[in-house]
Amino acid sequence: MTAPSRSFQEVLAAAHGVSKAYGATTALDGVDFTVTAGETVGLLGPNGAGKSTLLNLLSGLRQPDSGRVELFGQDPRNPLARQALGTTPQATSVPATLRVRETVDFVGSHYASPVPTAELLDGFGLGAASNKQCGGLSGGQQRRLLVALALVGRPRLVILDEPTTGLDVEARENLWERLADYRAGGGTLLITSHYLDEIQTLASRVVVINGGSVVADGNVDAIRSRVSISRVSFHTSLPPSYFESQPGTVSASLSASGATTVLTHDADDTVRRLVREQVEFRGLEVHAASLEEAFISLTQRAGGPEHNTERKAAR
Repeated sequence: MTAPSRSFQEVLAAAHGVSKAYGATTALDGVDFTVTAGETVGLLGPNGAGKSTLLNLLSGLRQPDSGRVELFGQDPRNPLARQALGTTPQATSVPATLRVRETVDFVGSHYASPVPTAELLDGFGLGAASNKQCGGLSGGQQRRLLVALALVGRPRLVILDEPTTGLDVEARENLWERLADYRAGGGTLLITSHYLDEIQTLASRVVVINGGSVVADGNVDAIRSRVSISRVSFHTSLPPSYFESQPGTVSASLSASGATTVLTHDADDTVRRLVREQVEFRGLEVHAASLEEAFISLTQRAGGPEHNTERKAAR
């Protein structure tokens, strides 16, 4: 049995023709965006693309200059609309002198049926720290606590802005497991991250935003298919800069293993040039673009580094 299309599923959050500017800087420009029940949506974009502005609008922290934003069919600025929302902004903190369990108890007291404090803390690996003051937690522990607080009220939708920033690999994977459990229980996630493997692991749908506009929307395979680039890797004594000016090249870089990686729109031409120009190379490999490489191509094509720099203030 095939899953119902998004058009027939309940829309939990939406932006309709939304624009937002900060002075002369445009953060969002006529954005249309929806999150439907049961999805995990990964929102990608370079710094200054407008991701955080969109999340702030959906969370009711800001209002659009034009267009309409909805949360559970209501204005997000209405406190009643936010009762079924859990959120962890990118930059936030917890009271330094409150104990961890006191903080969870306090936030949980605002909900009719919160997750029991001990259960929540154990799930996030914070059980042993329950009596610690929040100010005594490490940065990674504080980040885990903030995500736990977003889930304490059993929300229908959780918005997470860079949730694993500052976490080590083990803590990130633990958090992924907790979010997978939430999703398996019928929860809906909207998440931004600079870790593209995180988006690839968690998201059922990926939306790429750049320069204040949505430039791609689909599952991971669909996003990859949007760009006709390939990855050509090989070992050579020439620096990556030698290949950057070649026709069709998106970027050239040196990996930790010492291999040169060229992202190109024409892999065959790149290989022919290696042979024609008598470049010494070994270990040649050609692969389809990864999600990260597709993201790089999409955002460069849609605006480029200079365009993004102008919009950093609008992030």
